[in-house]
Amino acid sequence: MKTWLATLAAGLSLMAACGAALAQSSQPGATPPLSVVKTVPPATPALTHARPPAPQGLPNVESADILQQNQAERTQVQPGNLAPTYRLALEGTDNFVNIPALEAGVLIQPKTRFLGQSRDTTAGEAWRQYRNGPLTLYGGWLIVLVFVAIAAFYLIFGPLRVKGERTGRLIERFTALERIVHWTVAISFLILAFTGLLMLFGKHIVLPVFGHVVFGWLAYLCKNVHNFVGPLFTLSLIVTFVIFVKDNFPSMADVQWIKKAGGARGHAHAGRFNAGEKLWFWGGVLFLGVIVSASGFVLNEIVPGILYTRGNMQVANVIHLIAAVLIFSASLGHIYMGTLGMEGAYRAMRDGYVDDEWAREHHDLWYDDIQNGRVPRVRTQEGARKTGVPAKTAQEGA
Repeated sequence: MKTWLATLAAGLSLMAACGAALAQSSQPGATPPLSVVKTVPPATPALTHARPPAPQGLPNVESADILQQNQAERTQVQPGNLAPTYRLALEGTDNFVNIPALEAGVLIQPKTRFLGQSRDTTAGEAWRQYRNGPLTLYGGWLIVLVFVAIAAFYLIFGPLRVKGERTGRLIERFTALERIVHWTVAISFLILAFTGLLMLFGKHIVLPVFGHVVFGWLAYLCKNVHNFVGPLFTLSLIVTFVIFVKDNFPSMADVQWIKKAGGARGHAHAGRFNAGEKLWFWGGVLFLGVIVSASGFVLNEIVPGILYTRGNMQVANVIHLIAAVLIFSASLGHIYMGTLGMEGAYRAMRDGYVDDEWAREHHDLWYDDIQNGRVPRVRTQEGARKTGVPAKTAQEGA
């Protein structure tokens, strides 16, 4: 997993914002007719040509202002000139068509701009510039910077290891159901992240290396996988919230944990989940997770009561892209602490159990509750068999 993410991060540095310029056209003005005077020798009277009469209104043409002419009027004076039709199309006017489809009468969207853009342009072009420009550029650099920060942190501080002697006594930290739900979220999230990143940055990385054919088929595959895995991710996200919310409510211990930078400035007390995990739960899983899910459902056109116009889909795409980049960037910290960053964390989610010493050092308030019987040491019959604690004792929390 780290290999392809690192490859992705390296390729993101090649990105540059894409822009487009609108051509300016000049409109010629009419030149009035000039009087011509012919001079002859003095013996001959001077002959002067009279000014021709002013042009009268052209037949069947209502307006002499070419900017006000409709297509029928322009055809009378300049057959084949379709400027009025093109001008009407650029205005985003909803014209009459026989096709029974939403926005079928709008050939080109009217002008607009997204946040941060300096001028109006047609909505489709504004969205294209926004997606391929600042969203791709800044989103890519954000991911690169997070990778660099995590790598620097690991090289400087290394993994967080258990300092004391292991006791050999086990605590059931996660039940089988909790682990299944967590890994369903994790795997579906990684699939969505890989396919989404390839669709966003693939033209800068895959296309130059493998060409249009490979990139076209790969992007097509990623799009369909992304669309079908998305609902599974959302469903598992809901179950995750229901299962883990009771242990993620903020407490005063979380304030002290933040003040001590999670243990960097002295021992930081924590319950079953520390303040960092709670921030990820509420900010990543709940807030950003809901945004990417809801915007994704809009893009899949499965939300009832919404008009799926081009404008609405463009806004949903921008929201989805921003939230996806933010949640992926934040998840890298969570993934790091759950794998390389903390000794025993990955095994806890893989097998479900932690040593007493691990719990005492990293989650001492939770460990005290276990020791005092307020929280059971094991919560399932499987845990009772694994730890060797009798089922009766396990239920009592001893």
